[in-house]
Amino acid sequence: MANLVLSECGVRPLPRIYATPRSSFLSTNKPTSFKFRQSPSSSSLNLRLNSRNWALNVSTPLTVDSSSSPPIEEEPKTQRFDPGAPPPFNLADIRAAIPKHCWVKNPWKSMSYVVRDVAIVFALAAGAAYLNNWLVWPLYWIAQGIMFWALFVLGHDCGHGSFSNDPRLNSVVGHLLHSSILVPYHGWRISHRTHHQNHGHVENDESWHPMSEKIYKGLDKPTRFFRFTLPLVMLAYPFYLWARSPGKKGSHYHPDSDLFLPKERNDVLTSTAWWTAMAALLVCLNFVMGPMQMLKLYVIPYWINVMWLDFVTYLHHHGHDDKLPWYRGKEWSYLRGGLTTLDRDYGLINNIHHDVGTHVIHHLFPQIPHYHLVEATEAAKPVLGKYYREPDKSGPLPLHLLGILAKSIKEDHFVSDEGDVVYYEADPDLYGQIKVTAD
Repeated sequence: MANLVLSECGVRPLPRIYATPRSSFLSTNKPTSFKFRQSPSSSSLNLRLNSRNWALNVSTPLTVDSSSSPPIEEEPKTQRFDPGAPPPFNLADIRAAIPKHCWVKNPWKSMSYVVRDVAIVFALAAGAAYLNNWLVWPLYWIAQGIMFWALFVLGHDCGHGSFSNDPRLNSVVGHLLHSSILVPYHGWRISHRTHHQNHGHVENDESWHPMSEKIYKGLDKPTRFFRFTLPLVMLAYPFYLWARSPGKKGSHYHPDSDLFLPKERNDVLTSTAWWTAMAALLVCLNFVMGPMQMLKLYVIPYWINVMWLDFVTYLHHHGHDDKLPWYRGKEWSYLRGGLTTLDRDYGLINNIHHDVGTHVIHHLFPQIPHYHLVEATEAAKPVLGKYYREPDKSGPLPLHLLGILAKSIKEDHFVSDEGDVVYYEADPDLYGQIKVTAD
């Protein structure tokens, strides 16, 4: 029997102009058919409806052929973003989005930051020594510790070559800045280059990379206590310079370390000599000014600088709300590893330490000078999409990061020995072991 249409005019064959109805108009999952038998005495049934009650004025098929209806299209489910999935863009796409002037290095501008920071360092020291008041000293230690850290950041730019295009200028300024805070410039520069070239790789990364479960379980109790207890872990940097991270051998001061190639031997020796000269100068000043004055003027700010360095560098690779991946083998690439780094907002400190919080673009393109990183980051965000994690806004001081740090130290202990895409895992028994050790 031909399909019939119930209309204001009665029952009639379905014209060709009516599209085949979708079954989605039905209220149940099982298709329902509406069938009317024709009277034996009549070949058609004339149903008259009152037009005043046919409010929608539509035509509805009396018989629905569900076999010819297309399947019901379900609403697409929102898929959870997988940070370990390969991104739909490449490094060239990000580079193309960054304005060309962001790549330009201005040595005069770079030197102006050095002059500014060095002048502040000497002014703070002179003012604190002149006042010599115990109400002033704590304020001085905090301020000078931040400025020592700012000097490190400028020397860091020298190591990347983003300070200027002149390697000799970069080397001289880098040595002066880093040696003043007891960092061996070339030794650090080379290991930091390794860090950037292998960021996000479980075994090959150099700085704040995760320990495998096997290495973690092989740690002695004092090392485990130091590594996962605040604030002790924030004092790690000088020890890292001497002996690197657990599972790695060598020293930033020794030219025969696994960190360095034979051709880099002279560079390492040069930086170690500069470091030794600075250490000797501090010893001499200790005799001239007295140990207590040196403690107040240099030693305490130095350790605050170390805490800032560890605090910042740790949080650039840890502590996101969602666990971020670490890679091995074929899953690792320079781009995927770089995209696991994090930007952070440090409030008023952003300008003082030269926008070091713009870490993602810096890791991908370390040649960009620090004074262009904010603009470069904004330009790259549309390309990065969800692979860029917007940092939490800070108040004047980045106190919100203290809770993030503490949470990460408690939860991010090791990664699996197997797998090419792995995530941090927690040792549920760690702090019970630490308590026993402390007792």
